[in-house]
Amino acid sequence: MAVDLSKYRNIGIFAHVDAGKTTTTERILKLTGKIHKTGEVHDGEATTDFMEQEQERGITIQSAATTCFWDDHRFNIIDTPGHVDFTIEVYRSLKVLDGGVGVFCGSGGVEPQSETNWRYANDSKVARIIFVNKMDRIGADFYRVVEQIKEVLAAKPLVMCLPIGTEDEFSGVVDLLTRKAWVWDESGEPENYELQDVPADMVDKVEEYRNELIETAVEQDDDVMEDYLEGNEPDIDTLKRCIRKGTINLDFFPTLCGSAFKNKGVQNVLSAVVDYLPSPTEVPPQPIIDLEGIETGEVATVTADAPFRGLAFKIMDDQYGSLTFTRVYSGVVKKGDNLLNTFTGKTERIGRLVEMHADSREDLDSAQAGDIIALVGLKNVQTGHTLCDPKSPGTLEPMVFPAPVISIAVEPIDKTNAEKLAVAIGKMVKEDPSFHVETDRDSGETILKGMGELHLDIKVDILKRTHGVEVTVGAPQVAYRETVTKRIEDTYVHKKQTGGSGQFAKLDYIIEPLDDPESEENFEFESKVVGGNVPREYWPAVEKGFRLSMDKGVLAGFPMMKVKVTLVDGAHHAVDSSAVAFEVASKAAYRQSIPKAGAQILEPIMKIDVFTPEGNVGDVIGDLNRRRGMISAQDSTPTGIRVKAEAPLFDMFGYIGDLRTMTSGRGQFSMEFSHYAPCPKNVTADIIAKAEAEKLAKQK
Repeated sequence: MAVDLSKYRNIGIFAHVDAGKTTTTERILKLTGKIHKTGEVHDGEATTDFMEQEQERGITIQSAATTCFWDDHRFNIIDTPGHVDFTIEVYRSLKVLDGGVGVFCGSGGVEPQSETNWRYANDSKVARIIFVNKMDRIGADFYRVVEQIKEVLAAKPLVMCLPIGTEDEFSGVVDLLTRKAWVWDESGEPENYELQDVPADMVDKVEEYRNELIETAVEQDDDVMEDYLEGNEPDIDTLKRCIRKGTINLDFFPTLCGSAFKNKGVQNVLSAVVDYLPSPTEVPPQPIIDLEGIETGEVATVTADAPFRGLAFKIMDDQYGSLTFTRVYSGVVKKGDNLLNTFTGKTERIGRLVEMHADSREDLDSAQAGDIIALVGLKNVQTGHTLCDPKSPGTLEPMVFPAPVISIAVEPIDKTNAEKLAVAIGKMVKEDPSFHVETDRDSGETILKGMGELHLDIKVDILKRTHGVEVTVGAPQVAYRETVTKRIEDTYVHKKQTGGSGQFAKLDYIIEPLDDPESEENFEFESKVVGGNVPREYWPAVEKGFRLSMDKGVLAGFPMMKVKVTLVDGAHHAVDSSAVAFEVASKAAYRQSIPKAGAQILEPIMKIDVFTPEGNVGDVIGDLNRRRGMISAQDSTPTGIRVKAEAPLFDMFGYIGDLRTMTSGRGQFSMEFSHYAPCPKNVTADIIAKAEAEKLAKQK
């Protein structure tokens, strides 16, 4: 059965912590008849916040998927987390969506996490509409938030409606296109509204903003613009067509307002999703890449007639087994089909196909291009893997995830827990690509690595509650790095004679800092050998030896970054030289030369955004200075001051407790990784001394 894809909308709702994303999702589900009782976040009963940890803390941790219908259109909605430690969830959700709803708080405005999420959405080229929520809050100011969107996000908001009253007086919105006022009563029921004329005191403002709206919209169509300049105002359908075109081209973002909690203005958001956000066929199709990561020139056209292509964007484990959330880009998939995972090269059979509604599910027989579904029973699929028709292989662009900046050691309390820990961690790593686990080779400890204290705190909580594993937790550790600061030229000769054929390799090389700030690469190798002194077949062995050595720096054993090695010359022996000899030589050359190249320890610097009441600014800034923080900006908001700063991660441990004490519980902050910077001498000395002490303790 062919489905009309123009009636599909795959959308995500994203915003800063506490701007009201989950509440907005709840209201949408209530309005579309998907749920009958609205769950409140502050009561811990929101439909899409179904993890115990989410209900307790009142925050969203993992993106939840749900499907509903409005105005004969099908919505696949993903409610994403706002907290900075879980940006990975937002990133991977945006990757598979066609459109988004950016929710901003009417009084808080454009907050730091909104900026990060907006940047991700720009990177993924996702069309968005903006919903300025919480217009009933103290300090809410729609016009100020619109200005902030222009200044902070450098985006062009297209104002579609104006609020009637603010704070306690907020009663509804004026739709600028129709010049009708939607006024809700105080019952809190979304359907209890009346369409009225524009309030007399707002007529001039409505006309001013309406003219601006029309002038921006007609720029999308030369014929309409010409007609408009001759004095003919386009009809509403023509205007909507122009606004839709501009929204999909990311020229501007239709901006609405309301209060999701009070059920005011949510219908207008749903209608705007239908009117202005793209269907799956209106988004540029995903390019197909080969195994080397190079585009093949083909694309995954969104149609049921093409070969099957799907991207696994989230893995979730529950009592029924492993669920693989998949966005179908092209083709059809049926229960019992065999699909090829292009990453592993293995085929997997689909046990069941389900449509998700948060944590409940409905079985399906098949799904097709444009759908977001969950597949049950896949064994070796991870986030970012492409599933495709085995007869027509092709890979969709994979996802890139940031490296963790903080780690803790955990130890099971007994043997039974040790066995359970291994299984639980296997599942958790599959679910969250920003969560890494490794075993310390020397001590045998299990090291968990993540994006921040809260991230790891939640992971330990999930281990205890969801998987029933009791562990003791060590103090958090910073992911330091090492690098070189000087260019040096050096030579190393490796000679070993043990009767029979020996080992011989000579290397002349340069080690220097890799200065390309744009490059994601931490290690670069180049060979300038001419004339065969080091035969070409040994170059990969030299590169491998240096690359493997990069895992351990010479100062305190942290991984090296931003190093370039150039092989200039060398020598080989017709009998005694081999790839192994050259690999051993390059490992020894690394140990010999890195200390001479001005080895240096780098520490992660975090971008910090602190919100504090005005009376506590002095204390907060003084405290950040003590933590080696560099203050970059101070902005006044109606309810307090936002301080932006950069500070080393090491000095920010436990900050939330101190901030709450200083601000009597009213302060908030968010932080995300910014960059690595050299450690001061005294900090470097402490880090090296600690590494030496740990080494000695392990030897004993």
